[in-house]
Amino acid sequence: MNFVGFIEAQWRAILLVAFALAAAGLAMAVSLPVGLFPQVAFPRVVVDLDAGSRPADQTALLVTRPVEEAVRMVPGVLDVRSETSRGSAQVSIDFGWGRDMTASTLLVDAAIAKTLPDLPPGAVYNVRRMDPTVFPIISYALESDTTSPVALQDLAQYQIKPLLSSIPGLSRVAVQGGDISEVEVLADTQRLAAYGLSMTDLGKALSAGNSLQAVGRLQDRGKLFLVISNRSIVRAAEVGQVVVRSDPTGVVRVRDVATVVDGVMPQWTRVVEDGRPAVLFNVYEQPDGNAVQIAAGVQAKLAAFKLPPGVRLVKWYDQSELVTQSAASLRDAVMIVMVLDSIVLIMILRSRRVTLIAILVVPATLAATVLVLSIAGMSFNIMTMGGVAAAVGLLIDDVIVMVEHIARRAGAPRPDGGVAGAEAVMPAAREFMTPLTGSSLATLIVFLPLSFLDGVTGAFSKALSVTMAAALAISYLMTALVVPVLARRLVDFQRWRDPGAGKTSWLARQHLRVLDVLFGRPWILAVVFAVLLAVGFMASRAVPTGFMPKVDEGGFIIDYTTKPGTSLEETGREVGQIDAMLKDNP
Repeated sequence: MNFVGFIEAQWRAILLVAFALAAAGLAMAVSLPVGLFPQVAFPRVVVDLDAGSRPADQTALLVTRPVEEAVRMVPGVLDVRSETSRGSAQVSIDFGWGRDMTASTLLVDAAIAKTLPDLPPGAVYNVRRMDPTVFPIISYALESDTTSPVALQDLAQYQIKPLLSSIPGLSRVAVQGGDISEVEVLADTQRLAAYGLSMTDLGKALSAGNSLQAVGRLQDRGKLFLVISNRSIVRAAEVGQVVVRSDPTGVVRVRDVATVVDGVMPQWTRVVEDGRPAVLFNVYEQPDGNAVQIAAGVQAKLAAFKLPPGVRLVKWYDQSELVTQSAASLRDAVMIVMVLDSIVLIMILRSRRVTLIAILVVPATLAATVLVLSIAGMSFNIMTMGGVAAAVGLLIDDVIVMVEHIARRAGAPRPDGGVAGAEAVMPAAREFMTPLTGSSLATLIVFLPLSFLDGVTGAFSKALSVTMAAALAISYLMTALVVPVLARRLVDFQRWRDPGAGKTSWLARQHLRVLDVLFGRPWILAVVFAVLLAVGFMASRAVPTGFMPKVDEGGFIIDYTTKPGTSLEETGREVGQIDAMLKDNP
């Protein structure tokens, strides 16, 4: 069966399949993940280590080196780098591209867990793999002129954080800033010595006096009771009552050898919002999360949450707004292109039904492309949406040229005064298949190699190339199979006449004149090409290069470094001067 016979025999099935693909694409567009960047699993695992306040050289010897030796035994490790400071270290483990980073992360975690007993007491670690989700997508600030930093921190940690944790696609909520209340025991060494006690005795007494444990079970009258010894102390007065020593000479309590006061834990990170102390909570998404849906869920939860009097909630960063704006720009671009192309078709062919074919096929092609993205496990991001935006012009071009060619052939007048009619639609489509195939393959050849690149460049370019290739391939099938069927079924070629038949437009006449001149003087083309090549070469040296396009998120970050040893208070004072300068800048 030839091309014409196949379309004639299966035209209902062709329209049904095209409609099903478009409908499936629209359905998947609702659930497709949305984010700023493609879902890329970078081959790097980062380990954060905390071992108290040891000097940097001791931390490197006792903490960093054992961890490095442990992770080097993990299969697939290519490079291990570390940075050690006072009491903390960060170890970066690089793997090869293409490895299962979920399994590699678990192997690194297991290797460090085996080494943990050999590390100094109190050492803790955190293992995380690097991907775009390590950065927050939404950030809010809690500030108040009347509520204490302790209350703000408790509000974010114990009320807002659990409130947001149930949102689908949300990975975690991290709280920064504020103060954490504690009871401070200021020991007096002279009074301790007078009672024959030491700091160790005081520490043991405090540990033993603050405990909660189950001590047994009791059965009575058919019921089982759990017996609990509760010696939890939370107030300074209760801490002062703790017994340090009890003997025949008397009872020594904490208040006898120390001063007990309410205080806050030392903080080495200070958060300020608009010049006032604040508490931040950052929202992180899961690798397959939808940033737009997460942002909507967070906003809905916070809108229903009643803040204490005097507390203000400020949203200072929302990555979903950039994604939403990009999607809106893409939508507007597609609509503008559709309107302009419709006007062009109406002006050239003067047929609403012919124009309707292009209006139907192009959105269907884009919807089917979304289906391919979903099957490939991709998401809506700046790369895929950029690929769709770049492909719209090519999709429109395929449809317009096919529709125009069919209209010219089927609407051309015959010697007897009639027109070729619907019988000429399929032969015209078959006639156009050769140039359509050549142009589509020539474009696909440009984008397909990008999907085989590796490294960071390949991880991002794959999203663009797959989107472009899928859109062009689907456009080719839609143009070759669906457009001829719609043209034959929607357009009445007995009533419609080709407005350009037997006429030579002004543009065509000018084109012929230019060709006559160039055929007579071909050296003109050589000169023009040489000039264009020279200008292009010079321009390429002046155009800046880069991996990712510039993304303007409407803000900027200033990294300020003080001299080593500068206290937090002094750093805050200097940063306050920078804040004042920025506020004075209109």
